Amino acid sequence: MKTNKAKIVATYIVVGGMIFIFLFDIAAVLLRNHLERRFHVAPETFQSQGQGARFHFLNVYNGDSILLESHGRFALIDAGWGSYNPIEPVRRPGTEDRVLDYLKRVAADEDGVVRLDFVLVTHYHYDHVGGIPPILSDPSVEVERVYLSPRSPDGQARWYIPIVRERVAQIALQRGYEVVEQLPTEPFSLGAMTVQFFNTDHTTRRVENDKSIVTLAQYGSFRALLTSDIQANRGVEREIARAVSGPVDLLQVPHHGYTLSTSAYFLRALRPGLAIVSNHAGRVYPNVMWNLTFVARVPYLSTVQENGIIVTANEDSQMMVTGDLHLP
Repeated sequence: MKTNKAKIVATYIVVGGMIFIFLFDIAAVLLRNHLERRFHVAPETFQSQGQGARFHFLNVYNGDSILLESHGRFALIDAGWGSYNPIEPVRRPGTEDRVLDYLKRVAADEDGVVRLDFVLVTHYHYDHVGGIPPILSDPSVEVERVYLSPRSPDGQARWYIPIVRERVAQIALQRGYEVVEQLPTEPFSLGAMTVQFFNTDHTTRRVENDKSIVTLAQYGSFRALLTSDIQANRGVEREIARAVSGPVDLLQVPHHGYTLSTSAYFLRALRPGLAIVSNHAGRVYPNVMWNLTFVARVPYLSTVQENGIIVTANEDSQMMVTGDLHLP
């Protein structure tokens, strides 16, 4: 009899918890939709290059590829999935052609040459680095320097990290590009934009996501923080929030909105005005969605849902958001 009562009580608790989470999710979606109204996402016309600072978040599904643009200067951070993928037994469709087509569309000069001040490989997971080798190999692309996240021990052997890293370095050197392995920690210029790298010391990092290079880009008073795959559970988000020191206008949601990222502390410290998630909106984990909506009250937009996003900023921290970047 006691056993049956315990089962009934446990059932009520589980069902009640599920109903609570379901209602909480509905409330979060409704609040997210309300917050998104702050930003109208108009279709990009590609007529405003060179104005202000522009952050191109490409649609490479649940991968990362970001093009920085300032006064006619460009730089690429990661390049999404590659077609040759050693971590999966089945060939996964790559996104390198999509990234390359986009670069040729928006960053090529009058001779059809894409000139990039730098390419940054934030870390060696294939949804970030996979598209880099074919882009570096393309004869229509010229790169001044390639920043490679430092070598360090890694327990995730299945990612073939040493092999992938060596492949990128070899291609860059064959093309005659400067390969920089000791990343600068002081700010430097990209057009009228100031760029600074964080999380460059990997001596205490054991997990590849924790080694992700974080980029702070500033244009006037406008600040954008591009976080790659940093996570909260081993304290990296907390370290970055302290190092960046102060609010940001634009935040790339860490690690595609997956469960171990985007802590309440991180969001309270940074107080972003807009967040971009490089993933499907429906794949953002509940705890991340709750932190973004209920804790930070920040609208977040999906690169997949909007088919790529450009955030154009002026020196007074005002933003314009456009989407639909990629051709069918």
